[in-house]
Amino acid sequence: MAAKIIDGKAIARMVNEETLARVEKLKAAGKTPGLAVVLIGDDPASQVYVNSKAKKCAELGIYSDKRVLPADASMSDVLDLIDKLNRDPKIDGILVQSPPPPQIDEEKVIAAIDPDKDVDCFHERNVGKLLIGKTDGFRPCTPYGVLVLLEKSGIDPAGRHAVVIGRSNIVGKPLAAMLMQKAKGANATVTVVHSGTPDIAKYTRDADILIAAIGKPEFVTGDMIKPGAVVIDVGINRIPNPETGKNKLVGDVNFQEAVEVAGAITPVPGGVGPMTIAILMSNAVTACERRR
Repeated sequence: MAAKIIDGKAIARMVNEETLARVEKLKAAGKTPGLAVVLIGDDPASQVYVNSKAKKCAELGIYSDKRVLPADASMSDVLDLIDKLNRDPKIDGILVQSPPPPQIDEEKVIAAIDPDKDVDCFHERNVGKLLIGKTDGFRPCTPYGVLVLLEKSGIDPAGRHAVVIGRSNIVGKPLAAMLMQKAKGANATVTVVHSGTPDIAKYTRDADILIAAIGKPEFVTGDMIKPGAVVIDVGINRIPNPETGKNKLVGDVNFQEAVEVAGAITPVPGGVGPMTIAILMSNAVTACERRR
């Protein structure tokens, strides 16, 4: 029997509806959430991401401030802009589109953002709060999006074995930390595997919840999945499509094989992706609610 498809688009719409209601409540009190997005350079993919965020802000009634710096901008240029946005009362959340050009030290940029406006949850203060289970920081967009997908699909991680493939600071590490918290929607037993793990399949076959965030196209095959497991595919990869001569979008999981083994699975596209921007919008509203 084929797996249940977890519809990230539908769940993202639910989150956006909740966010819109919060925005309307704030506006009724004379407060408008504001999100600033900083883009350095003219990378086409980054431009698409930034424009999609601005469009979603407009849909939800969030004030959007898009700032574009030239590709040869200096660290001083970037830090000056961050300082201005930190002090701007109209701005509740700040994010800098990643990756920046090579002359920009991304760690220094992240450290310069006011932690109370760090809606991406990259600042070390918010990461530290996340690790020790405090709830007055922010929750990172993609990892928290995964937890919301599970929750709204009726999948409780408590007492289950969750295996995370990947140890990035953006997804793998924070997601593992969130899943193991003593909290509702968590309480899982967590294993993290990565490029240095011998025989990754040995661990993935034992996963009740398998989360792939390794950045390798279709890395997880059907024989690496425990029958009936929940499979969450965080990967976004473009590979050649011999049928069309163009590129196609695939995840870190071989969907055609996995869907015949798993109990539930997210597709790519249409799974985790829509959740990331939905949580970003929610975080921007949370920042406004706290600051104002």
